[in-house]
Amino acid sequence: MTPTHRGPELPTARGPLSRAVITLLRTDPAEDHEAALRPVPAEQDCWSEDHQLALYLCYELHYRGFAAVDADWEWHPAQLRLRRALERPFLAELRARTGDRPSLHELLEQLLVEPVDGSGPSYFLLEEGMRRQAQEYLMHRSLYHLKEADPQAWVIPRLVGAAQAAYVAVEFDEYGAGRAERAHSLLFAEMMADFGLEPTYGHYAEVAAAPALAVVNLMSLFGLHRALRGAAVGQFATVEITSSPGSARLAKAFERLGAGPAGTLFYREHVEADAVHEQLVRHGVIRELLLSEPELEDDIAFGIAATGLVEDRFAAHLLEHWRRGDSSLRSVASGGAG
Repeated sequence: MTPTHRGPELPTARGPLSRAVITLLRTDPAEDHEAALRPVPAEQDCWSEDHQLALYLCYELHYRGFAAVDADWEWHPAQLRLRRALERPFLAELRARTGDRPSLHELLEQLLVEPVDGSGPSYFLLEEGMRRQAQEYLMHRSLYHLKEADPQAWVIPRLVGAAQAAYVAVEFDEYGAGRAERAHSLLFAEMMADFGLEPTYGHYAEVAAAPALAVVNLMSLFGLHRALRGAAVGQFATVEITSSPGSARLAKAFERLGAGPAGTLFYREHVEADAVHEQLVRHGVIRELLLSEPELEDDIAFGIAATGLVEDRFAAHLLEHWRRGDSSLRSVASGGAG
């Protein structure tokens, strides 16, 4: 399977905000775009389908962009003003929802402990999930895992010394440790193909629900802002410290649901790799970073708490729909789950 650099098609708008972004991106960047901010109201529901898709569209310009969208839009002032009007309330909401949080030390200790209720999506898929629900899970997660470590890569030039070296060591593994065929994004694409899904980058943005978009938007928000580098490290730490047990459950669940070797390799790879990464992130990245920049301690804690918030919302969305027997997608994708 050879990855393509061609960006996906623009998805369908979900309201006035995403419609404004799509309209903007379909025009010539050389035109006058002073009206771009007019559709953005002062009060917004930052968790809505419309808001999260609009923000996702802006952020994707920094990755592979979209088919037939001029590359000059990435740093165009009109687009950046619109993006800023969307991300400021989202960031404010994240801070407000996580303001009363434990210390960084307590949060890191909590990440090392598996939830006692066993009620997350990986438990559900292992114990009672159906193949179509596993497909839905992969469709949602594809917006993240087909770019795997790209949002976190922006943090590399914002770290120095031992913290940077340890961070790069983890990222090196995410990109296949020098072997393109072992890159985690490619392993995820091969897993999707094993489940009969379309593994093209961004293909399922059309049907991915707002909680899945919020997970990806959080990473892009933190990665794109140097001032949020501590929060980006917190997000990175959360994923690397917590993913090993869940990956083991998902590998077993997918095997139970008929996946072949390619359909479980991505998660089997993460069971062992992230057990090593956990130590590197805690002791090599966070400890060393705080030795040089102790003022980032609260930002790292914020990143951990905010990541937990968006992941919990995504999990709740999946379980609410699955327990009712409904699809968790915005609509049934043609050729996808079902």
